[in-house]
Amino acid sequence: MKITKFVHSCLLAEEGDHTVLFDPGEYSWGSFDIDQLKKLDTVIITHEHPDHFHEPFVEALAQKFPDVCFITTPSVATRLHEMGIKNARCESVSPIKVFSTKRHASMVPLAPPPPENIAVHFADKLTVGGDRHDLEETKDILALSITAPWGSVREGAEMVMRLKPKYVIPVHDWHWNEQARQGEYERSSGAYKEHGITFLTPVDGQPMEVDV
Repeated sequence: MKITKFVHSCLLAEEGDHTVLFDPGEYSWGSFDIDQLKKLDTVIITHEHPDHFHEPFVEALAQKFPDVCFITTPSVATRLHEMGIKNARCESVSPIKVFSTKRHASMVPLAPPPPENIAVHFADKLTVGGDRHDLEETKDILALSITAPWGSVREGAEMVMRLKPKYVIPVHDWHWNEQARQGEYERSSGAYKEHGITFLTPVDGQPMEVDV
């Protein structure tokens, strides 16, 4: 599988003849060159927060790829329909499986009660759970929200050790400067290696080939 990270939580994943974009948020929009994207089958929006759902980003995707399928939560699907995007749904569409629908991790009392958040598997190989550290399962590759106002590096690591994927790709790390990011990547890589888990170190905009 080929995976490319674009700042924060936006991932482009390519497997076989299917191309999926996860969480086209506002932090990722400036680094994503839509003109270079030749094919797009599915867009996954795990929840409605702007760092995962940026309307100008989504509008540009829908304009270039009018037949693209959006899979998301009911509230985001409603908003997409209001934007004139008709192909938005909340259920699994092969090769995407929506396997869990819960609330985004709580930020109360810092923020209102959280919105609904979906977790999905792609091609039976990649799991993307949005902003949660309570996933019930994973495929061989897990996209891990490594840091957040609602969670911690330690809580994310506890989920990884419980689920035991073969690979972890860190997302949701816009909050760190580059020195902090690389330091935490190095520490996580060493800790996970002791448990037979490979911590992938993405470079923004550069594809990674993951053998699963």
